[in-house]
Amino acid sequence: MAKQERALRTREKVLDAAAEEFAAQGYAKATLNDVARRTGMTKGALYGHFPSKEILAATLLAQSRVAWEEMRRARDVPGAAPRAVLEELVLELAQRLRSDIRLRAALRLANDLPCLARAAPDLFDDVRRHLVGLVRRAQQEDGMAPYPPDLVVELLLTSLHGTLHASQCDDRYGSTPTREAVWRLLLDALAGDRGGCRGLAGR
Repeated sequence: MAKQERALRTREKVLDAAAEEFAAQGYAKATLNDVARRTGMTKGALYGHFPSKEILAATLLAQSRVAWEEMRRARDVPGAAPRAVLEELVLELAQRLRSDIRLRAALRLANDLPCLARAAPDLFDDVRRHLVGLVRRAQQEDGMAPYPPDLVVELLLTSLHGTLHASQCDDRYGSTPTREAVWRLLLDALAGDRGGCRGLAGR
């Protein structure tokens, strides 16, 4: 059992190191040598856990899809208001992309390797489809502004991409309360709310 636990810890360490490399370098420039260097392992020992870079990438994509499905199932429950579910999922995705290196790596891998991502199957295509469905439901049930759902979701996903770069810049305007306020302002604007961002009075 101790040997199995040690092997599992090593595997997780390798996945974190690979995620760091993929997120920073992209698939093409990341190498198994760099991953091994991050873990302090030899390349031969690394091969014992993941025999190729493609398998490492596919594993990260598959894990991130599981994380997304758990997130979606926890939020989108029977009886939940679709607009509230949409807001909660977008805010959680934004937070997770900042804090979860594996999810950030999966986002870059999905862009770098669309064929591999589709084989995973594609995490972010599923995110897009589900958010589009939520926007449609929110327009029908919650009075959300009737913007084209595909365009609403494209703006949200583009903004999610942008926050990854913003989080690496000067943090004077990037504190967690401020970032959440920006997201709520965007979500309220897309929903057609008037009077600005809800909950921002007194900020």
